Amino acid sequence: MTTRLMPFLLVFVLFFGWLSSSAQSGSKKTTKGYGTLIFSDAFERSESQELKDELGNNWTTSSDKTAKGHKQVDIRNGHVHIYIHEEANHAVSVRHEMGFKDGAIGIDFKLDHKDDVLVLNIADPSCKSVHAGHIINVKIKANTVEIYDLKTGIFNLDIKRARKEKSLTESQKALLKTKVKRIPNTLKLNDWHTAFVKIEGDTLWVYIDAIEIGRFSSDGINHHAKDLLRILVPRKVTVDNLNVWKNK
Repeated sequence: MTTRLMPFLLVFVLFFGWLSSSAQSGSKKTTKGYGTLIFSDAFERSESQELKDELGNNWTTSSDKTAKGHKQVDIRNGHVHIYIHEEANHAVSVRHEMGFKDGAIGIDFKLDHKDDVLVLNIADPSCKSVHAGHIINVKIKANTVEIYDLKTGIFNLDIKRARKEKSLTESQKALLKTKVKRIPNTLKLNDWHTAFVKIEGDTLWVYIDAIEIGRFSSDGINHHAKDLLRILVPRKVTVDNLNVWKNK
């Protein structure tokens, strides 16, 4: 894990060209373009047992509610292995509070199979106009990256209700087509990659391994509070080195 930190930091150098001296000295001030590092986890710890999720550091998971308490999240050798149990009725949700309007999320990840998917779900549980606080999804697959404005798209309560009742109007159908962007991108399986998601105003950028994959602008991205990160895994993913920065 330690040997991968240098490539992870190199991503930032390539994006903005310089690291502040305070970042190099271990301060929570990072590059000028990222603002302040507000959360970081390298997962260098051990669990006390192997029966239940025990991620620590104020992380929570959905396993008690969606997988009958079966273990779905496991720290091994400084990495987090997330895998769905056969009795689960929902994707694994691994959650941590954050708090920014504009900011960035960085994470190392590995997909082992062409059907593996990593979803970075950005939420505001206090937002009453959407289902379960869903604001944004960044969905990383082996061959595509998908960016969703959930707040004004499929998880808006009015739209969600109309979809369930199969009563979407033509204008709603047209609107929904503008609330997602799908970008072709090929990932090498069984290799580590670094994803970096940056949000500024109504625009979200996705970088993988220091290369801009794409960007997407939509009203819901400009939501004032991104207070919860959910790592959603419908199959299996390994992650490491999670960092969150606040710009605003």
